[in-house]
Amino acid sequence: MIRRLFRLFRMPLSLMNGVAALAGYCLFPEPQNISAMLIACGGVTLLAMGAAALNQVLDRDIDALMTRTRLRPLPRGEMSLATAISLGCVLVFAGSSVLLWGGRPLPSLLGLAALVWYLAVYTMLKRRSSLALPLGALCGAVPPLIGWSLAGGDLTDYRIITLSGMFFLWQIPHFWLLQKRYSDDYLRAGIPLFAFRPGLLGLWIVALTSAAMMLPAFGIIGHRAAYWYFFFAAVLIIAALCRSERPLFSALNLFPVLVTLTLLIQG
Repeated sequence: MIRRLFRLFRMPLSLMNGVAALAGYCLFPEPQNISAMLIACGGVTLLAMGAAALNQVLDRDIDALMTRTRLRPLPRGEMSLATAISLGCVLVFAGSSVLLWGGRPLPSLLGLAALVWYLAVYTMLKRRSSLALPLGALCGAVPPLIGWSLAGGDLTDYRIITLSGMFFLWQIPHFWLLQKRYSDDYLRAGIPLFAFRPGLLGLWIVALTSAAMMLPAFGIIGHRAAYWYFFFAAVLIIAALCRSERPLFSALNLFPVLVTLTLLIQG
């Protein structure tokens, strides 16, 4: 049962969203509060778990056609549709309630807005157009905003705009590499692929690392922590230039965690 729930809630991706929210919270230049950090990370993780369950309800037909997703609980018949819907709704309610418990309505509203965009726009559009990829990436820019606003930050502040923009840029090559790895699956399910021209992936990585360098350049990340940060950004560029997709994909997976740890350590 635990394995079924793990697949239904897409726990690695859900936790990654929680980590991104934690990054936004740690970015705020005030003493960090452990309870508020747990609220930011936990609330967003619960919302992401609920979104994953409801997404699988909507995608259960194409999930059954893809090798990567056919072992999910709904395609395998291991869980009823009503159960998946109920679990998803309960988790969405729990996640939004946890964020609301943080004392401000804005984080909860941002989370619900991202949820609606993910389910109503991205999930529906990906069956019809490859433009769903960049539009869906907008959802990945929201968790840092949630953490920042939970800490009391203004959403027009250049620091959170820089961080959220970087998370948006990060999602494009990350999910494009995922699409490329499972291209046969996507084509079998009739999902249009987002096509990169030769060299465009490398340019996107350069854009990502350039945005990442704005954090130490603007003093958002301290000079001591910036040394490790520079090293990791260099690895991304080298992997992209060498066209080594496997290490590049692994490095991209670690990118949000590195940014969050850097902000956490210096905070």
